[in-house]
Amino acid sequence: MSSIPNITLNNGQVIPQFGFGVFQIEPKRTAAAVRTALEAGYRHIDTAEMYGNEAEVGEAVAASGLDRGDVFITSKLSNEAHEPDAAREAFDGTLKALGVDYVDLFLIHWPLPTRYDGDFVSTWKTLEEFYREGRARSIGVSNFQPQHLRRLHGQSDVIPAVNQIEAHPYLTQDDVRAFCAQHQIAVEAWSPLGKGTVLDDPVIGRIAERAGKTPAQVVLRWHIQRGDIVFPKSVTPKRVKENIDIFDFELSGADVNDISLLNKNERTGPDPDKFTGK
Repeated sequence: MSSIPNITLNNGQVIPQFGFGVFQIEPKRTAAAVRTALEAGYRHIDTAEMYGNEAEVGEAVAASGLDRGDVFITSKLSNEAHEPDAAREAFDGTLKALGVDYVDLFLIHWPLPTRYDGDFVSTWKTLEEFYREGRARSIGVSNFQPQHLRRLHGQSDVIPAVNQIEAHPYLTQDDVRAFCAQHQIAVEAWSPLGKGTVLDDPVIGRIAERAGKTPAQVVLRWHIQRGDIVFPKSVTPKRVKENIDIFDFELSGADVNDISLLNKNERTGPDPDKFTGK
């Protein structure tokens, strides 16, 4: 396996472009899954307060023998904690659960424009406090659309370091990615395989056969070559190791374009403009 590339964020912090996600991994299985990932060479773990498995992520990192500075940890604010005091309490809870003094990246999980009077700006300003205190080395957002980002851009001091969005060959999110590129906001892709929906696509299948890789490896490589930060999840050790084995080949420009042309603007998750977070 070749080394995982890093991306330098707009505040100078560095994030591994490839990581391991723990969404929908049961707490009782999380520590073992994260240990497998760390042993396979992953150095970026993505969790969230609402996943209910921060403590198990922290347990696995602590038991790994790796220095804290060698593992990039992301977590996200609960949808039930957007009001400033609630956000402060929730963030303290994240650090306690993980057993760390800081997280490398902390995100607003959803904009929730139909809740809290649509005020995610005051939530963001609370995250700015964590950033200035050094308890969050970087801060960002998740599932924010261009209109949400414009509000933050006009009403806050710190530009989000990242925007984590659903993205895969059937949902390429070109408009969001273009806005982020213009404002030096790195893009992270959740559900990078479209919950598996893209893996049976014949275009991806043909490219995989030609490359001698699996369809999942081809799609993950497509993300990397687009510049996305990506973190697939699995509890199967073979799949965990297979997913990271994508740095010994490259897709041609034509292959990348052919996969991008599969876009259907087809979400597997909620619409950020309508999602209430419940």
